[in-house]
Amino acid sequence: MALMNWDEKFILGITEIDAQHKVLVGMINDLHDAMRDGKGKIIIGDIIEGLSKYTKTHFIKEETFFDMYNYPKTDIHRKEHNAFISQITEFQQGFAEGKLSLSIQVMNFLKDWLKTHIMDSDKKYAPFLISNGVK
Repeated sequence: MALMNWDEKFILGITEIDAQHKVLVGMINDLHDAMRDGKGKIIIGDIIEGLSKYTKTHFIKEETFFDMYNYPKTDIHRKEHNAFISQITEFQQGFAEGKLSLSIQVMNFLKDWLKTHIMDSDKKYAPFLISNGVK
């Protein structure tokens, strides 16, 4: 059973960003499945690393759009991205060093952060970018 289901409410109307959000939901579910199925530390570590890298790629894409169109709330949004990157990097390091285990609390944090970020922060920039011709 998926930890997080894709919901049509997540759609921003920006094709590339929506596709990336779907991938992130899938990656969180892959990580949850690996945890639930008792997969080994190496497999889980690889999934965490992939999630971290893809998240950074996704944030760069959003921020590139912000810079291209001078989105007025770029600084606020970028701070949210940086805080999440710091959190996931800390989690990744703790897991790799054996100081932190993958738990339902960590999984819920990832799920809740992504859902809240899309539904609140990302929904705020979507109309601005769309009005500037981003599809």
